[in-house]
Amino acid sequence: MEELVRVSDLKYKYPDGTTLHFHGIDFVVHKGERVVILGPNGSGKSTLLFHLVGLFKPSQGEIRVLGVNPSRDYIKIRERIGVLVQNVDEQIIAPTVRDDISFSPRNYGYKREDIEKLVEDVMEKLDIKHLKAKVPHYLSGGEKTKVGLAGALVTRPELLMLDEPFEGLDPTCRMELINLLNRINDENKTAIILSTHNIDTVPLIADTVYLMAAGGEMVAKGSPKEIFSEVELLAGCHVEPPVLGALFLEMKKYGIDLDVSLTVEEAARIIARELGSFKKNQSSIREFEREDKIKLAKT
Repeated sequence: MEELVRVSDLKYKYPDGTTLHFHGIDFVVHKGERVVILGPNGSGKSTLLFHLVGLFKPSQGEIRVLGVNPSRDYIKIRERIGVLVQNVDEQIIAPTVRDDISFSPRNYGYKREDIEKLVEDVMEKLDIKHLKAKVPHYLSGGEKTKVGLAGALVTRPELLMLDEPFEGLDPTCRMELINLLNRINDENKTAIILSTHNIDTVPLIADTVYLMAAGGEMVAKGSPKEIFSEVELLAGCHVEPPVLGALFLEMKKYGIDLDVSLTVEEAARIIARELGSFKKNQSSIREFEREDKIKLAKT
């Protein structure tokens, strides 16, 4: 698969002397891959994303995004990358929704007719055409997130980066955003890099999970099921597994050894299958006992 991002042995020092060292496992993202970054506060999730969009320049290490070093050549790749920041109010700057979504292509010098088409297309995809004349800062949290996402997607990027996108969203808006991101990934093969503290969303949005420890060390990489099965590793990084994952792992202590499930649908299938097997076994046992009693009565 085509490699879009690689970060290797990266080090960055803040003005106050705090140093983050992204090492251990190379951070790699391929075309069409959905990647989630997990880690405690201070592990450097946002700092890593800032490096990927050229806002920070490392003191050592290798970083390549779409074939270039973003701290030197981000202007060459800016149209191929969409970004949604943690506080979306900082990203929304125009007087109307339409103006805000069109900001990037206007500044990149796109033709007026191309801008109109791109803006109309992305508003329709995100179902926000009814908001186009609204003042963005008066919108709800979920609507603001959609507007910020539309601005990130308007140039049809190959790579989309989101820093804590579920923060402050209610469960309905959160699920709606997850469905939107998955649809964008499926339809356009857009690679997604996403940092979050919302653990229960990870199995719904990730192909690959990177687990970070305090200070920036990349301690593990794997599928959501692989990562959330590493209980001791998670505890060492102060990361709790999803509620369902924790339930299945706890059941093992009581001798109920089922495959760890991370979604409600999967959990329901596994439990239904096991209950079906249990009922079948119980029925077989009762039938055996009944036949055994008949034989004893005849003798």
